[in-house]
Amino acid sequence: MDLEQLIACPACDVLHRNQDVAKHTVARCARCGTVLAAPKSGAMTRIAMLSLTALILLSAATGFPFLELQAQGLSHRASVLDAVLAFSSGPMAPLSLATGFLIVLLPAARYGALVYTLAPMALGWHPAPHAAAVYRWAERLKPWAMAEIFIIGVAVALVKVSGLARVGLGPAFWAFAALLVVTILTDSSICRLTVWKTLKTRRGS
Repeated sequence: MDLEQLIACPACDVLHRNQDVAKHTVARCARCGTVLAAPKSGAMTRIAMLSLTALILLSAATGFPFLELQAQGLSHRASVLDAVLAFSSGPMAPLSLATGFLIVLLPAARYGALVYTLAPMALGWHPAPHAAAVYRWAERLKPWAMAEIFIIGVAVALVKVSGLARVGLGPAFWAFAALLVVTILTDSSICRLTVWKTLKTRRGS
């Protein structure tokens, strides 16, 4: 059998026949039950629009004030960008660099890659140049794009800080919260097998 007619389960590596799956149905691994394919109507358009929305939210979350702390008559307002730049020199520079990459740059790169890959195909066009390589990088960046992890960590930290100072939530906090919802919707809409099949079909047509 041709290897292109086989797909491997990402969890247990068992091989399955690469067959077309009807929209709004789910194909699962025969051994472990992992979802292999779950195509949905209009999914590529939805993912491209959600990714574009995520880029806009990420830009707002980076530039607008994130928190305002008030204690003993003093007040301080800061954005995520201010926090990154505040530790950009000295022994905390590696932490500042990691924060900027994991919270801002890598998520932005992943969403940009999804828009680049899926938007032309959602419009019915041929894939953009090197779309397969760009989408592969988007998949590799997913575990390292931690904007949603950041907002969960901040929410936990706020519980402890609220006893020491008065905390005001800025627009960037709510932008990050909305980004968390958009990220969940984006990841739940992606059927990787369908994306790869569409890339191959449109590229060869």
